[in-house]
Amino acid sequence: MKVRHDKWPAAGDTTPQSGIALVIVMIAVLVLGVLAGGFAWSMKVETTLARNANSEEELQWLGRSGVEYAKWVLAMSMTDPTKPYDSPDQAWATAKEGDLVGPTNNAIEVHNPVFLGHGNFTWKITDLESKFNINSPEPLLQQILPQALTVMGADPSESPTVVNSILDWIDPDDQPHIDGAETDYYQGLSSPYYCKNGPIDDIAELQLIKGVTPEMYAGSAFTNYQAGDFRRMGQRFGFGSPGNNPGGYSIGLPKLFTPISDGKLNANTISKEVWQVIVNDEALAEALVAGRQGEDDGTGLLGPYRNLQDIIVKVPTLPRAGPEFTRISQFCEFRSRSFEVHVTAQIGNYQREFIAIVARNSPRDVQTLTFYWK
Repeated sequence: MKVRHDKWPAAGDTTPQSGIALVIVMIAVLVLGVLAGGFAWSMKVETTLARNANSEEELQWLGRSGVEYAKWVLAMSMTDPTKPYDSPDQAWATAKEGDLVGPTNNAIEVHNPVFLGHGNFTWKITDLESKFNINSPEPLLQQILPQALTVMGADPSESPTVVNSILDWIDPDDQPHIDGAETDYYQGLSSPYYCKNGPIDDIAELQLIKGVTPEMYAGSAFTNYQAGDFRRMGQRFGFGSPGNNPGGYSIGLPKLFTPISDGKLNANTISKEVWQVIVNDEALAEALVAGRQGEDDGTGLLGPYRNLQDIIVKVPTLPRAGPEFTRISQFCEFRSRSFEVHVTAQIGNYQREFIAIVARNSPRDVQTLTFYWK
């Protein structure tokens, strides 16, 4: 009778059975490690989301507080008796730590950022009276838009389509201007939509209007966009075809136009390009920008413009009896009423941006027109 003795692999045995067992162990360790890592990452994400959710309400109050703080700065900036104008060197525009002068010549501290509760906020104020209002009456737009396109560097052949399509987008009827576009045109696009037939609420709406190309809208900043995605979006809505200006545009439409403003322009904050649209003369536009430079020393010879007489004195090349001065009188003033406020609220590493449009009627009447967040 034979007795069978089974042999177990000794330590260091390299038989196929031991190799398979080792591989299985390593796979198991790897899978467990991946699962543990995924669980740890998931818990970290859940913890962060829970913390951010708890901070959401406080962030919103920080954003609202930032808007109210900016409104206070705007109100106080209007009470300085020595500066009956708004200009880029004032506290509301610089958004820097420092002082502004109150109604009794007392110094009022301005802070940026402002620390409040468990977080802080930073603020920035932009003057909307530094641009033309795209919702101006039709006769005024017919005067402004062609000159604006010329200043941008648009081809003359593009102007009628763009101007009349913008007018059709804003006016309440369905009768197209020559070379313009109403709902019938937009319904014929691959992704149809309706002509708005109402005021433009956001300047980005211009991208939906016939004739406005991505390059025309973005200007020199077009190269900073993801050009492929931008063009695909444009082609989807029918505005992505290239324009007649292969050299590009020096500036885009949003640099010249805003959908919300008082309708007047602040002579101290408008750009050289906006001046050029008004006076139709680049050299004179440069002189008008240079004339408001320097710090106001009280003599009226330096610093921002206080009134039309200041412009006459500081810009001797401006013809007093010419159409340029007439247009300046028509378009310009020296105080601003409409402002855009950007507030960035932060608690820990969690941030949110809040945007508001405010109207300043007097130091005691600064109203919030819109408020939203990203």
